[in-house]
Amino acid sequence: MTAMTNMNTTPTRLRKINPLWWQIGLVVVSILLPLPLGDYYRTVLWRTGLYTILGLSLNIILGYAGLFQLGHAAFYAIGAYTAGLLNLHFGIPLLLTFPVAVIVSAFFGFIITRPILHLRGDYLCIVTIAFGEVVRLMLVNNLFGITGGANGLSRIARPVLFGLVLRQPIYHYYLMLLFLIITIFAIRRLENSRLGRAWMYVREDQVAAEAMGIDTTHVKLLAFVIGSGWAGLAGALYAGQLTVIAPDMAKFLESVIMFCIVVLGGTGSIPGVFVGAFGMITLPEIFRPLKDWRDAWLGFAMVAMMILRPEGLWPSRRIQMEIHAEEAVATTPE
Repeated sequence: MTAMTNMNTTPTRLRKINPLWWQIGLVVVSILLPLPLGDYYRTVLWRTGLYTILGLSLNIILGYAGLFQLGHAAFYAIGAYTAGLLNLHFGIPLLLTFPVAVIVSAFFGFIITRPILHLRGDYLCIVTIAFGEVVRLMLVNNLFGITGGANGLSRIARPVLFGLVLRQPIYHYYLMLLFLIITIFAIRRLENSRLGRAWMYVREDQVAAEAMGIDTTHVKLLAFVIGSGWAGLAGALYAGQLTVIAPDMAKFLESVIMFCIVVLGGTGSIPGVFVGAFGMITLPEIFRPLKDWRDAWLGFAMVAMMILRPEGLWPSRRIQMEIHAEEAVATTPE
């Protein structure tokens, strides 16, 4: 009980620290962290940051708007393939393809989700799973003869910044860090905006939100479009670092990993996404020598989290209050 109490109070104590000091400290640590490490661990840090961006993009849909999305990897793959195709077939420098990857992924997010926004809960979740599988199969079957089939695309050019070709993992880490900082800043602005508050109203009670005059269909559509576009940005970053992309980017397991990052870290919480990405991406790499057991322990940890701390390791205060209020109502004798 003491350990659980400390786990519950630690995020509360840390929140009392001035956010400016948090932000400055985290940026400094993030800049210095890869310097003493080798290329392998720099790549692990890059991958953790990439999945943090993906988790933040899904957090817009799942954490803020409360919409179940288990096909998010499809937009990740769409962004990567958009960047790769533009670079290979039109010779466009990779960094210039990033905005196009965002727009294309957001467009597909719009045309796919607009007809299904009347669905809720499990039904919406099932449709997003189906969409993710459709995208993967279209890529595997070499859509229009340009996606490379099961082999995917290769020989994508490296990003070039101010004449410097970004070949080393540390360069890609800092490029990822730049976009991660931009992502956090933008999502913080969205969270505190009128649109962000509308998402939270829809998540808590859609009927009440409609009664207050909120266009819930429009609000939910914006959540899907923005989240999908940001996932496309992560896909473009992936294409630039590996220079090889394949349909496996859109497989269901990738969407599950993104979903777990948000849920285990804490839905609606930016720090929670960082914690979830560390648990889902970094820790398995640290315990790679125990590869025969790490997946089993990861599953055990997920089950334990759902039982002992369903709000996540670092939940948002609003979500935490909602869950504990529901538990109090459920345990109150009639």
